[in-house]
Amino acid sequence: MENGLLALLRKGGLTLYARHGTATVGVDQAYGTLQCCQNQRNLSDQGRREAIYYGQMLRYWQIPILSTIRTSPFCRTIETARLAFPNSNIQIDPFLFEIFMLGGNLPPVVQSSILTISTSMLEIIPPEGINNIIIGHSFPRDVGLGIISNMGTVVIKPKGQGQGYEIVRKLTLENLAALDSI
Repeated sequence: MENGLLALLRKGGLTLYARHGTATVGVDQAYGTLQCCQNQRNLSDQGRREAIYYGQMLRYWQIPILSTIRTSPFCRTIETARLAFPNSNIQIDPFLFEIFMLGGNLPPVVQSSILTISTSMLEIIPPEGINNIIIGHSFPRDVGLGIISNMGTVVIKPKGQGQGYEIVRKLTLENLAALDSI
């Protein structure tokens, strides 16, 4: 008999919001262009291995995913998506940069606006029998989805536009590897 979480993931209808793999040490240049990878933290060798493993685990567990993977415009999120899902269409979503900006010192009204838009994005129900994948960034502690580990995933059950969403489970990469025992 299949456990509850694995069965739910195989059924589809969820959004898997994953943080990129482990990045290099450094600082993203505040005024660098997002297309210039030299001005930002990029995946480390460990992060590349994590991304590949992440995709392998979803395929191993036969978790159906939408063929279009949405990512933040940062090089590390795009590379994570390409390594994890080499046969998928990568769609860069500029809004996911705003989630990254939540970690900065934003005025409350700007933070509230970003959270409202992110909630709206997470309320969208994927097509029946399939899961949506978003590769982005961690949120600050106690904000939005909260802190997410490198290559960690928040499993979200969208309730529909204007209806909110439910966080089903937060998974580390290690949790994902042991889905049959969770």
